[in-house]
Amino acid sequence: MEYSPVALFRRMRSMRDRELELASSNPHLAQALHEDKMEGHRLAVVARTIAMLVIMALLPIMNPNWDVLYYEAIVLFFIALGWLQYRYAQVGYSKFELLLIFADIILLTLIFIVPSPFQSEELPTALLYRFNNFGYFFVILALAALAYSWRTVWSMGTWVAIIWLAGYGLVAIFGHEVPRLSESSNQLYEGYDFLGFMLDPNSGRFTQRLQEVVIFLLVAGIIAVKGFRSNQLLMRQAMIAEERANLSRYFPSSLVDAIASTNRDIRAVRSQDVAVLFTDIVGFTQYAERNTPENVMDLLRNYHALVEKTIFENSGTLEKYMGDGVMATFGRPETSTEDAANALRCATDLIKANEEFNAMRKKQGKEAVRISIGIHYGAVILGDIGPERRLEFAVVGDTVNVASRLEAETRNLDCQCVVSDSVMQHLREDCEDRDMFAETFRSHGDVRLRGRNKPISVWVS
Repeated sequence: MEYSPVALFRRMRSMRDRELELASSNPHLAQALHEDKMEGHRLAVVARTIAMLVIMALLPIMNPNWDVLYYEAIVLFFIALGWLQYRYAQVGYSKFELLLIFADIILLTLIFIVPSPFQSEELPTALLYRFNNFGYFFVILALAALAYSWRTVWSMGTWVAIIWLAGYGLVAIFGHEVPRLSESSNQLYEGYDFLGFMLDPNSGRFTQRLQEVVIFLLVAGIIAVKGFRSNQLLMRQAMIAEERANLSRYFPSSLVDAIASTNRDIRAVRSQDVAVLFTDIVGFTQYAERNTPENVMDLLRNYHALVEKTIFENSGTLEKYMGDGVMATFGRPETSTEDAANALRCATDLIKANEEFNAMRKKQGKEAVRISIGIHYGAVILGDIGPERRLEFAVVGDTVNVASRLEAETRNLDCQCVVSDSVMQHLREDCEDRDMFAETFRSHGDVRLRGRNKPISVWVS
């Protein structure tokens, strides 16, 4: 990667446009930028208040005169200005925020180039530069780095440079001079021209002022680059948050955490044992024929939300929606000894949740919904399928086919759930819900499924 100044500037400019584009379409990034901005402002206003209080304590030591109260009052005003900036802080472009930043810079410049009205002695205006007050601009810059974006920090650097040099021009043109001081200085340092020039009370020393703004620009640029890098990290974290949110549509939150922390490629093609569950709305085709599209979509949205919640509560993975049908697995991406039990718990919870769902629909004057469930346990193949332009991570194999046909078998057996004997065989001996499952499911014996030569033993509920 090229790191020349021009290339870096172009990259930062392009990333700025990219950030604005992403923030408009990525709610996680927009939220991250908002939280970062407001947290930065909170830190900045507290740090600013502390810094100003320290300066207030320092001023009487630097200037043990009554006119120091003038500067103490100005410091209090800076504290109030900082809280005003926090009050009106917002993400994105804000003219009022920029106006407050300008107020900081202009006020600080005026303090350093305009003598105190309570000053008793007649002194040249340029003599104020001898107090090396420019260092206070670095305090404002450091506070800005906490509160504002790297772009604003760099802009502040250029604003300070321009306003400070403009202030020097005003002092040079309109500043008060005391000629006799220059004459006395020249006599005192006669033969030492350079020393006399350096110590002339009426000289604003342009080269010194130029050095101040150049160093300030360098520091502002370095801080801006650091802020730029931090901003890129924030964007990457926001993108990760979005990816995790996408995962949470298919996996329960606890499983998302496990996936995020694993080093294994969960999309690699492999075979493993899982419990597969299919659920469907019985008679959905006829329901769709006699109801409006709005009613059909309302049913599907609410039913899918119910199924999704139940699957996730039982550590399942939502594989796909198939119209009114839903496919889920238990044991992906990581298998456990509870996979078969979790599938059975999900089935029983779905039946109970559907009863509550129907009770609510009855109150709304809507017809009840009957669901069917099929579960099988066995080996499946996990991996990408489809052409390169339309890849899909899928779970396939005989176990999936059997689970789907067990769900369809509920119509023939007049029950809500059909579970293969393989699921029951894979329950742990010490499974705490074994008794509950024994009460809920009863052995039905063998059934023949479409497309299979051998019968399969099933349990029904």
